[in-house]
Amino acid sequence: MHRFLSGLTMSILAIMSATGAAGDYDPLKTPASQPVQSRELTILDEERSREIPVRVMLPKSDQPSPVILFSHGLGGSRNGCSYLGEHWAARGYVVVYIQHPGSDESVWRDIAPRRRMQAMRNAASARNFLLRVQDVAAVLNELEGWQDSTDHELAGRFDLTRIGMSGHSFGAVTTQAVSGQSFGRAGQQWTDPRIDAAICFSPSSPRRGDSETAFADVRVPWMLMTGTEDDAPIGDQSPQSRREVYPALPDSAPKFELVLHEAEHSAFADQQLPGERLRRNPNHHRAILALSTAFWDSFLRDDEDANAWLKSDAVRDVLEPADEWQLNVPSTSSVE
Repeated sequence: MHRFLSGLTMSILAIMSATGAAGDYDPLKTPASQPVQSRELTILDEERSREIPVRVMLPKSDQPSPVILFSHGLGGSRNGCSYLGEHWAARGYVVVYIQHPGSDESVWRDIAPRRRMQAMRNAASARNFLLRVQDVAAVLNELEGWQDSTDHELAGRFDLTRIGMSGHSFGAVTTQAVSGQSFGRAGQQWTDPRIDAAICFSPSSPRRGDSETAFADVRVPWMLMTGTEDDAPIGDQSPQSRREVYPALPDSAPKFELVLHEAEHSAFADQQLPGERLRRNPNHHRAILALSTAFWDSFLRDDEDANAWLKSDAVRDVLEPADEWQLNVPSTSSVE
């Protein structure tokens, strides 16, 4: 227990007793009168001659809204993890799902079942990693063009001064790369300064080198979500290695970690993956939506009620007893 709480700016127990239930703030509440709109578009990165499919989920409001990007896992698409975008958009965010050709569903769709796993392993390559991080920059560049356009259908819909980045599995690796992680002995970086906060679903510790060195330059708030059974056949990550990310993050920026009890790798996705054995727990999605929404409200909207909720005992109301939750919030942070 002492190790679990070590390094916190304030202990969770002290925070809980000091802040109460954060008033009437409810991250799970969505306005019934605000249906989410969706657009499927393709972005052309002319410099790379690369087409990037995206799906844009829009809140009802036509005013500029904070933007959340989402990067899918290996073999996924822009249509995955819809439950996240539907909820976030209903809460007033523009959510942009990025599909990464080369590591998307095309990897396995027309492949014989016996060859699919090898095809997936081949797609988890350094080349596709680089393509993915470049896709994020290309999408942000395109959103800037759409925002300033006089004739694009989405002109004026984006508040590009408030951008969140998120992703699952290979998408979490992508998220980590564009929001502060460095790679290899040379410490190569692809950090995009336009990103203000990040959520990593099934994060990865570095395959090579020291974790603290890899994450030393993270300057924006990170929220990590994983599970006690969060294993995957590709990626050389285990539930234990995913837990190595949080303590390696610097204490100078807010950091949060949720570990869902008996959650497998697909707990963060729409449906169970082949080979997984545990029954899905419907409360996992409830917890994921609540904590992620409060995080975005805190760091993309500067919402004081969301800030208070994140550090209150109200968080435990959406979790189950065996779920683990910890945070480290510097005294200079807005969440403090």
